[in-house]
Amino acid sequence: MPSSVRPAPWNVPHVAGTLPGPRSAAFLARQEAHESRARSYPRRLPIALAEGRGSFVRDVDGNVFIDFLGGAGVLSLGHNHPELVAAAVAQFGELAHALDLPTPAKDAFTRAQLDMLPASMRDRTKIHFCGPTGANAVEAALKLCKTATGRSDIVAFQGAFHGSSHAAMAVTGLVSQKQPMPGGLPGVHFFPYSSCAHCPVGLLPESCATNCVTYLERSLTDPNGGIPKPAAVLLELVQGEGGVVPARPDFVRRVRALTRELDVPLVVDEVQTGCGRTGTWFCFEQYGIEPDVVIASKALSGVGLPVAAILYDERLDVWAPGAHTGTFRGNQLAFAAGVEAIRIIRRDDVLGNVRAQGDRIAKHLAALTALPWVREVRGRGLMWGIELADLEGQSAGALAAGVQSKALHEGLIVELGGRDDRVVRMLPPLNVTSRVVDTACAILTRAVEACPARPAASAPLS
Repeated sequence: MPSSVRPAPWNVPHVAGTLPGPRSAAFLARQEAHESRARSYPRRLPIALAEGRGSFVRDVDGNVFIDFLGGAGVLSLGHNHPELVAAAVAQFGELAHALDLPTPAKDAFTRAQLDMLPASMRDRTKIHFCGPTGANAVEAALKLCKTATGRSDIVAFQGAFHGSSHAAMAVTGLVSQKQPMPGGLPGVHFFPYSSCAHCPVGLLPESCATNCVTYLERSLTDPNGGIPKPAAVLLELVQGEGGVVPARPDFVRRVRALTRELDVPLVVDEVQTGCGRTGTWFCFEQYGIEPDVVIASKALSGVGLPVAAILYDERLDVWAPGAHTGTFRGNQLAFAAGVEAIRIIRRDDVLGNVRAQGDRIAKHLAALTALPWVREVRGRGLMWGIELADLEGQSAGALAAGVQSKALHEGLIVELGGRDDRVVRMLPPLNVTSRVVDTACAILTRAVEACPARPAASAPLS
């Protein structure tokens, strides 16, 4: 940021002029020249970030934004939480990397994670540290279940997103991601998810008897159903990238009952919903079930340091030494920050704040459903989506892109997701304040109300 420019205050969104600003534009041009075409976020969020604090970020031109993307959910306590930074810095002075050797930091992190499980699961749960991404944890979970059961097929759900690695992509519903990659992982079977806004079996909501899970039940128990008993059923309790779609409680409980009856491990992907995002430490707690395998990553450190793990029932612990490794599975900085994050979450009743601010967001956004281009507002805790509907001459995806652009120009960063990127998504920090929620929701409401108009101009990115 030029020294002649007085910085805008951190606690108020502030955008001066067009986006990108001149310094951001220079960074974006160099990025385009040198980085791969696979980069994604800068194409819709044309800014170059310089620093972050709490719920806010500042770009290199001095503009300040409320960040309701939060590193796609990794920054559970916001940018640069001072206590988390201090814990990571202190650990850096002791030991930063240790493969899978035991260390005080890793031992404390393991105990902290197991203590956050429901009491009935703690004593029979094992933890395995993977490569430091959610996708690698998905790969580990699938390998574990195939090894433990001796079976190969996997049941996944339409609309799911589990990552971009080979196996994680195979169990993801998004077809366009797979099309350039021939020879995908075989034996994956997709079944309807309980997305009532897009009923997979074509029923009206008032006639729904959770027929999507009935279809799964009949398919897996029918001798002529064509699907061998699977090694695992893989489920998101709230489909995040799929458009913030919470599963119906009856759907989840029947899936759990079916997998128990058939002795099929139930794997819940809590990469995005875990670590308090939905108001309980893990989302499965709200459904009254106990899965066999839990996949966790993103917010485990609370401050964006990478770590991923699977937590699973000890009866599945049949791996040979070295069956699933990863050089960076011993990230001591992430372990130290993660222990501190749990301490703060407990001390400050952060989960209570998630529930309270989630209710506040719901009240702010409820009136949007009266707009003809808003199909549904849905969410759980601090994970929210506004699904837009097609208008004559404009697709819902184009409308959502316009909302995102308008919000950015008023100082709010939000994400898109769902089918055709028609869902405007928010992932605020779990310790976000009421004042920031009120400001962000006011900006987003104005952007949605104005979205049929022409989007604010931004420099195109190839």
